[in-house]
Amino acid sequence: MVRRTAQDIRRGNRFDVLRCVYAVPGQVTRQDIAVATGLSFATVANLVAELLEAEVLAEAGHEDSSGGRPRARLEVNAGRGSLIGIDVAETTLQAQLFDLKLRVLHSVEMPLPVPLPLQEAAEAGEAREALEVRPADVVDTIAAAVEELMTASGTRPAQVLGAGVSVPGVVQREGGVSVFSPYWSWREVPLGALLAERLGMPLYLDNPLKASTVAEMWFGAGRDVDDLVVVTLRGGVGAGIAIGGALYRGAANRAGEWGHTRLVDGGRECRCGKRGCVEAYVSTAGVARTVRETAPDGAMTGHGDEAAVVDALARAAAAGDPAAVEAVTRTALHLGTAVADLLNLFDPQVLVIGGPTAERLGERLLRETRDVVARHALPHALDSVELRLSAVRNNPVSLGAATFALEGFLDDRETFGPVKAGRRAARTRPVA
Repeated sequence: MVRRTAQDIRRGNRFDVLRCVYAVPGQVTRQDIAVATGLSFATVANLVAELLEAEVLAEAGHEDSSGGRPRARLEVNAGRGSLIGIDVAETTLQAQLFDLKLRVLHSVEMPLPVPLPLQEAAEAGEAREALEVRPADVVDTIAAAVEELMTASGTRPAQVLGAGVSVPGVVQREGGVSVFSPYWSWREVPLGALLAERLGMPLYLDNPLKASTVAEMWFGAGRDVDDLVVVTLRGGVGAGIAIGGALYRGAANRAGEWGHTRLVDGGRECRCGKRGCVEAYVSTAGVARTVRETAPDGAMTGHGDEAAVVDALARAAAAGDPAAVEAVTRTALHLGTAVADLLNLFDPQVLVIGGPTAERLGERLLRETRDVVARHALPHALDSVELRLSAVRNNPVSLGAATFALEGFLDDRETFGPVKAGRRAARTRPVA
């Protein structure tokens, strides 16, 4: 069992205070924070003082209180610095620049350099084991995207508090190593070190599962719950997990690789090299394959890449096309069966289904998935859990990546060490 130190507890409380401020559309008082978090007023006042001195929070006027001194209203100091969140997907990346209120200031999308024969195979819907994407090309594209963000927004490097980078696969967070990415055939790629040579800013690497979950914890369905599962459906598939209000990573940051658990014995081949994985059925490619199996000669299959096939499926299902409805039903059967396992394992308060595929197929997919879960999970499993689509408006992966940078900044001794030292000096200064 890992024991939490006093520093861990203070760090968690600091995050709770700031999450509370983010959750309120306007301003919030210290008293409001104490009520919302369950922390004592003295603890809240101390943490707020630190955040004010570090210029993370700012006072925004006062409100009257019955019979006492006016209460100061607090808000996040948007101008304290900028954060960058980068979502590196299978064939594209999106980089976004945020202010400290996590509002998007500028966004850039760029394709990754994929060899032409593989691009043609993808557009033709042909199977491929992995894309031949070189680490140097990914680093070049990320550096170009960051440069464009900085130039377009007029942001100086010194204003950037940190950059979070999400890459698919298993990531060793501390060393910034892409341990295994089945999409690119990467093993033990020191991506963090390669990026550090180019970017010159604090970097925080992880994968889409963790990034999406952190976005939900700070800005979505996870703000008011302790136990959360976030299912992400895109080129890859996985489940981010929060237990007791904290992101669960496992011993080696491999927790949540639910997409590579077996769903169908001897089923479809997955790009990880195994057969029957959840990902082979509910990823973008998996859903596109289901469409082609359901309606091989239909209009939906005439589109180029897999995402376009899923787009066509969503439109056709909304119009009541029987083949499209059948394809969504088959997808929901696969998804619901696998989600039932997550409920049985983790018993969350909320399970969020997000990612581009979930966004496109929407409420129909959610409704049919819930029906399948009811048949496959333990009795009454749905009585205590809310299944819902993600309500995070921005790309949750880039938002979550930027939040990693925010957490890193808040956890940095350089951010709060000088603050505490300054307070000690102030207390011991002679009275004039």
